[in-house]
Amino acid sequence: MTDLTAMRSLLTPEGWALLESLPPYDEQSAIALGERLRSEGHDPGLVAAALTQSRLRAKGHDKLGPFADAMLLTPDGLEQATRLAVAAHHARRFVGAGVRRVADLGCGLGSDAMAFAALGLPVLAIDADELTAAFATVNLRHWADVEVRCHDVTTLDLPAMLEPGDGVWLDPARRTAAPGPGGRSKRTFDPEAFSPPYSFVLEVAQYFPATGAKLAPGIAHRLLPDGAEAQWVSVGGDVVECALWCGPLAREGVARSALVLDGAGATHEVLGDPEAGRPASGAVGTYLHEPDGAVIRAGLVGEVAAQLGARLIDPTIAYLTTDQPAASPLVHSYAVEDVMPFHLKALRAALRDRGVGTLTIKKRGSAIDPAQLRRQLRLHGAGEATIALTRVAGRPHVLFLRPLP
Repeated sequence: MTDLTAMRSLLTPEGWALLESLPPYDEQSAIALGERLRSEGHDPGLVAAALTQSRLRAKGHDKLGPFADAMLLTPDGLEQATRLAVAAHHARRFVGAGVRRVADLGCGLGSDAMAFAALGLPVLAIDADELTAAFATVNLRHWADVEVRCHDVTTLDLPAMLEPGDGVWLDPARRTAAPGPGGRSKRTFDPEAFSPPYSFVLEVAQYFPATGAKLAPGIAHRLLPDGAEAQWVSVGGDVVECALWCGPLAREGVARSALVLDGAGATHEVLGDPEAGRPASGAVGTYLHEPDGAVIRAGLVGEVAAQLGARLIDPTIAYLTTDQPAASPLVHSYAVEDVMPFHLKALRAALRDRGVGTLTIKKRGSAIDPAQLRRQLRLHGAGEATIALTRVAGRPHVLFLRPLP
């Protein structure tokens, strides 16, 4: 039984019953459980698929919460699936714009469609991959106003399918096709290699004003269309997407924004114009502030600097500094304990004098490899320290830092 056939076997009554009978996934007992199920007469391919699915469900909790326990997942689909906390923000955009139905083009496993439906929006969910569409059908089975179809969205007559008042959501796959049965797909960073390609996203936005799209966080600013809002989103410190909002989904006068979801579930936002100019730079003060990655990607470091009354430590480095305490959920803050030009021997001596054996190395604007540096430092001792390798006024420096709550 090939991997694909085994995954499809989960859609049979026997496969579903076996999957639902499994205990919570435990890596330590998975091998023994598989041996027992095969000894009971279950097809080996089906057993492998069920155990893989159980493992993916456990892994999916980080993104999908308890919903993952009743879903069918694929490795690539789970990797690209939108976290439900983020999908809820997507859905609220469409509801707030008065959209009456959403066409989810490239729905994947259906996490965004789940959020749309949960807020009462009818959904037409479409994916080009037959197995993915079948899994999405299972995952969306609890919502009566969701229809799932299997099509290549680039071949559809979308104007004939959609009506005035409908909105469109696209989440292009950012992986190349697997080379063969059981092969692993590869991540691509070329927007035109996405599926569907980025040019198709822009074309759809021309026909259907209420269009939103989930793009890679590394999308170049020059590729973003005029009149749209690009919002970079981070969750727990990780930048997970750049959401492109067009037409009524975009906020008036907002070209760029950053949305930060912290570990406690709270949301924080900054918006502005990345062309407004960078903040002034100056000497390292008593405190160092590292803007969230979403803020940096959005080009809104200047907006946060203005909020904190901060300056840059270097015109080209996204580290902010203040002489007085300044707190914001949009930055990670540190007390600066020492500043010194970077010299390996001097740094080794400073760490030895402090008795540092455990070292956290941060870097921004430095070509130094932290792993290699750690070996060269030959650390010994019971103490801990945090350092930042960066540039100050254009020259390499080391900052000794103490993380603040």
